Amino acid sequence: MAHHPAIAPNRVAVITGAASGIGLAAAKRFAELGLKVCLADLPGEALQRAAEEVARASGDPQNVIAVPTDVSRSEDVEQLREKVTTAFGEVAVLMNNAGTEGGGQLFGDPQRWQAILQTNLWGVINGVQVFAPAMIEQGTPCSIINTGSKQGITTPPGDTAYNVSKAGVKVVTEALAHELRNRPNCRVTAHLLIPGFVFTGLTRARGVTEKPAGAWTPEEVIDFLLPALERGDFYVLCPDNETTRAMDEKRIRWAAEDIIENRPALSRWHPDYKDAFTKVMEGE
Repeated sequence: MAHHPAIAPNRVAVITGAASGIGLAAAKRFAELGLKVCLADLPGEALQRAAEEVARASGDPQNVIAVPTDVSRSEDVEQLREKVTTAFGEVAVLMNNAGTEGGGQLFGDPQRWQAILQTNLWGVINGVQVFAPAMIEQGTPCSIINTGSKQGITTPPGDTAYNVSKAGVKVVTEALAHELRNRPNCRVTAHLLIPGFVFTGLTRARGVTEKPAGAWTPEEVIDFLLPALERGDFYVLCPDNETTRAMDEKRIRWAAEDIIENRPALSRWHPDYKDAFTKVMEGE
């Protein structure tokens, strides 16, 4: 299989939120492909266990490091960059993947709001601002992958803080792509990973102990991501076992047309529009 030119043996990948879920699956896959890998996550046993798993996948423990990092703190992300460049000399792939579960209702706990935005949004902003300039200056093929969410596009009611954070990631990543393609001779690409329903640690945190039939595994997300990167896709919109690409397109189009049609906000969940939305989803 061909890959994005940044994904090549002896190049370097940095993944935040790498102790579990999509981040860990990406770290293992990059290691299997011969990249040197830096795992970043909050300090603790989970990060160390993940680094050991990735080292086994690599076959060379010297090619894997773990750096305890709170991505919401720019100084931590600066330290992460210093450690990885000292260890490996460059960064070819940056995956800003760290995230925290939702629970931030509109009138909910302000501290919970701040925690979600600090990790999910500021973690991405910090990663981009700290790593991207040096990656651009390298003059080599590089890739920055930011993990967004469908909730940041269709913004369903009930988990407003999470939606805001992921909507912000979409905006930041779009701006990054624009910036990169307008820089002369820039060889860095940006990509927005938009997972579907995935069985991860965040799912388990909601009390789900076994993978639901409708969910993808984190490994399936990476299987979908790699060819999308090679094609140069910016929006990496993942299906899952219960949601097809066609279903996602209809939901996204409906959300965008709330403005065009001057419908009530979040009309998909408005009782007056329930039947119309159902007809759209059924193809009528």
